[in-house]
Amino acid sequence: MRKKNTFKDNWPTVIDLFCGSGAVSAALKASHFKVLAAVDNDPFACSTYRLNHPKVQLYESDIRYLKPQKIKDECLKGSMLDLMVICAPCQPFSSQNKNRNNDPRSRLLIRGGTFVRELKPKVVLVENVPGLASEGNAKLLSEFKKKCGNEYTFTPSYTIDAADYGVPQRRVRCLLIGVRGGVVPEMPEPITPKGNRVTVRDAIYKLVPLRSGEMDISDPLHVARDHRPIALKRLRAIPKDGGSRSALPQSLELKCHKDNSGYPDVYGRMKWDDIAPTLTTGCTDVTRGLFAHPDDDRAITLREAALLQTFPKKYKFSGSPKVIATQIGNAVPCALIKSLAKTLRKSIRECN
Repeated sequence: MRKKNTFKDNWPTVIDLFCGSGAVSAALKASHFKVLAAVDNDPFACSTYRLNHPKVQLYESDIRYLKPQKIKDECLKGSMLDLMVICAPCQPFSSQNKNRNNDPRSRLLIRGGTFVRELKPKVVLVENVPGLASEGNAKLLSEFKKKCGNEYTFTPSYTIDAADYGVPQRRVRCLLIGVRGGVVPEMPEPITPKGNRVTVRDAIYKLVPLRSGEMDISDPLHVARDHRPIALKRLRAIPKDGGSRSALPQSLELKCHKDNSGYPDVYGRMKWDDIAPTLTTGCTDVTRGLFAHPDDDRAITLREAALLQTFPKKYKFSGSPKVIATQIGNAVPCALIKSLAKTLRKSIRECN
């Protein structure tokens, strides 16, 4: 009996390399793309991915040892691939990595190019930190493009702020789009420019207020850190809604900050009607950045961090709180990928 076609049969197909906990896959699925396969070697991130994307073929593998032909045989089965997303680890290109010029992980991007050459997607999307587009990485980017194959034409390396594309967070990123035999697209116009941005209030205000050590019994991720007494004293002394550690009396100043050194955002509060700072892997630790709640005397919770990264409200995570914070901080904001969906789909249609 002939299988009946479904609406999803017409969705553009995707392979998600370096998928992490699955934010890109979630955004594309919500935008009517069909994710066929995903690859990552982090066991905790893969566990989270499986919780949320059980029907996607996930390869928990070091991409250096995974053969593209395996994905081709098991997932494509002779059909054409529409889109490949490559979100290689950003540490080799980060300005905070003092050893970035000798970081062997930079070669993972080149390995992604091998997958492009073998699987021949119509469109390639590369997302990373702005450092990828720096002069110091020009040779690497050239090698990546060459590895993909001569039939691909790439856009310039766009540097954008995710806050302009529906994300309630300042998150500057580098985007690169390659098209096989088609016309390269321009970046879509910002959908949330300054003055119209999604704010911290929009993202987390409706969640249950919590004190230090409290939890929302209906949400295992909305749990407040149990701060030490000295940390609570400091938080109580910092003004609500955007206050900073500069308001601390001398008796509560950290020794390392008495000469105004160190990171100024430490122990800072987010502002309700502004965007959040860039969320990092330490996004639920007030000693790691401006990660204190606007009103409550505590760090933001894992659920609040996930919402600021625009994960779906009921997205599930696997692992310890520290492991989950790392997954959230490393993620590509879902709203950013959703804002690119129309451009990607248009490029796929126009591809020869």
